[in-house]
Amino acid sequence: MNVKLILKTLGKVLYIQAAYMTFSVAVSLYYMHHGATDESLWPFLIPIAAMLAAAVPLTALKVHNTIFNAREGMVAVALIWVTMSVFGAVPFAIHGGFGTVIDCFFESASGFSTTGASILREIEHLPKSILFWRSATHWLGGMGILVLALALFPSIGERAQNLMAAESPGPTSEKLTARISTSSKILYAIYTGLTLAQIICLLLAGLGLYDAVVTALATAGTGGFSVMNASMAGYSNVAAEVVTTVFMGLFGINFTVFFLLITGQLRKAFRNSELLLYLGSILGAITLIALNIYSMYGSLGETLRYASFNAVSVITTTGFSNCDFARWPTFSHFVLVLLMLMGASAGSTGGGIKGSRVLILLKSVVREIKRLVTPKRVSVLRMNGKPVPETTVTNTLVFTAVYALIALGATLIVSACEQAPGYDFTTNVTAIISCLSNIGPALGRVAGPAGNYAGFSQVSKLVLSVCMLTGRLEIFPMIVLLTPATWKNASLRK
Repeated sequence: MNVKLILKTLGKVLYIQAAYMTFSVAVSLYYMHHGATDESLWPFLIPIAAMLAAAVPLTALKVHNTIFNAREGMVAVALIWVTMSVFGAVPFAIHGGFGTVIDCFFESASGFSTTGASILREIEHLPKSILFWRSATHWLGGMGILVLALALFPSIGERAQNLMAAESPGPTSEKLTARISTSSKILYAIYTGLTLAQIICLLLAGLGLYDAVVTALATAGTGGFSVMNASMAGYSNVAAEVVTTVFMGLFGINFTVFFLLITGQLRKAFRNSELLLYLGSILGAITLIALNIYSMYGSLGETLRYASFNAVSVITTTGFSNCDFARWPTFSHFVLVLLMLMGASAGSTGGGIKGSRVLILLKSVVREIKRLVTPKRVSVLRMNGKPVPETTVTNTLVFTAVYALIALGATLIVSACEQAPGYDFTTNVTAIISCLSNIGPALGRVAGPAGNYAGFSQVSKLVLSVCMLTGRLEIFPMIVLLTPATWKNASLRK
């Protein structure tokens, strides 16, 4: 394995993260200028200096072999995301209001993985710049920092599609154009355009500039960190909730669909089978939940307001809330768990198993039933009119099995650590699913929309942090990174 190539790529990413953190410095300077006494530059200047100090020697490495194979792509992505989360936790640690080192790492990993689970009991008393950085981690993690690196550094390495495939969510990684760097630029242009559009809409809905920006950053990455203790309910602004619902839904769509729309391929975009499943699942979930909770709210308008916002928030794995859905009936909880497991579309900023995988799984079941009835039948799985390679079908089945095994193992560890009242089976299981699917709030009072993860033990928080990063990177990069056999042939000589 070419360790030098991996480290050199890490150095380039650290430059990007350091530059990105300067936005938080600007926010701190602005509020210091306007009399804020709780602001400080040190939580950002120290990690920026540390990242630059690490990036300079790493990018200076002489690499002769610049080809990323699949294994090196996975190791590079996993190592970069862990390192990014470590440096991202430094502002929280220096500020001192986030608890232990593991608590700070949990918050940072939750931000970059776009999970939105938090250990904070009180949010609104924190400095604006710290909360800005917290929400900004979602935006960088949403589309992926390596996608941005490929856009900024086109010569990052040969076969860079292995980097993009390891970071981009979904069973397949689809290029928009022949050149990876051009595809990356298009993706970030769409991503940035949608983010700016939401900021403008939130301003028109009555939010202030700061609140509009941090809400849009968290929505774009489908992360869900809010600067309000009560999440979106804290604004008491129905128009802002409607805007956020719409944009959460948009960011849960495969970005290839937006590219098709921009380039005039409307027929192909609207006949996308994953898009139809995604939209159908949202409408179905809203209908079922609304029928189930109507008696709690008494009016159709209020019922649809809460059902639509939270259904879209959960399926897109954003994690915003405008009410405490832990109080809803069991049937609605079951619908929400199904949405948690499915998640958003492949190629979106959302998490979960992904709609395309669900489609492949369903089509595989139907095919096997047909084979049992007619053993000589030859059936090819198709999506969007194209045959699905058998390797993709196999990878989907393996992914689902490994996802379930990780969820079971992590639940076992967390359940062994959490014996206090309130940490029941539902709380522990849905906390794991929530973190592995990058959603944020779980079910139950402890970690639900009105709760947080502060009460979990340090071991549980570490397990949940690993689950968040593992889920965001689609499991296998983290497994490859942590497998001893990966490092047997590691070399610094290439």
